[in-house]
Amino acid sequence: MIQRFPTLPMVALLALGLSACATKPADLPPAPPTAAPAAAQQAPMAPMEAPAPVTSSIIPGSLADFIAQAGADRVRFAYDSYELDDTARTILGKQAEWLARYPSVRVTVEGHADERGTREYNLALGDRRATAAKNFLAAAGVSTARMATISFGKERPEADGADEAAYAINRRAVTALSGN
Repeated sequence: MIQRFPTLPMVALLALGLSACATKPADLPPAPPTAAPAAAQQAPMAPMEAPAPVTSSIIPGSLADFIAQAGADRVRFAYDSYELDDTARTILGKQAEWLARYPSVRVTVEGHADERGTREYNLALGDRRATAAKNFLAAAGVSTARMATISFGKERPEADGADEAAYAINRRAVTALSGN
């Protein structure tokens, strides 16, 4: 006689063991909700306008803005002179327009001279240059209460050198922003 009984209990145990390892559907976490198609979730969008291109990183009201709008923060003078030429008047006119847009900004107009002449003479000439620029700004509508002047004479050259090119650069009045 063939013994089939020992194999039958083995097959039954194996089937029972496999079924015990299987998870029951009730033991599974609930399935996440099915997402609706993207088109159904979103309302139709109006066509978007392209963002404006960034044309500058200059901050309005800053020194860089002042120079960009006025063309310069300084004007130049002829040798031994404090007369404003047409170029200086144009720059100072644009400075006055900028200062009108920013009424809380104060300025100090600095007068400078080249290295020729005595210290005292150049301080006086620097003062006359600063005053000439300040008077032009005042005539253009900038309150004198917002402006101060100082002369540095030949003490703060912008360009080094003892030639006409360096002298021409150093003969100037600089409109320095003092803050709000």
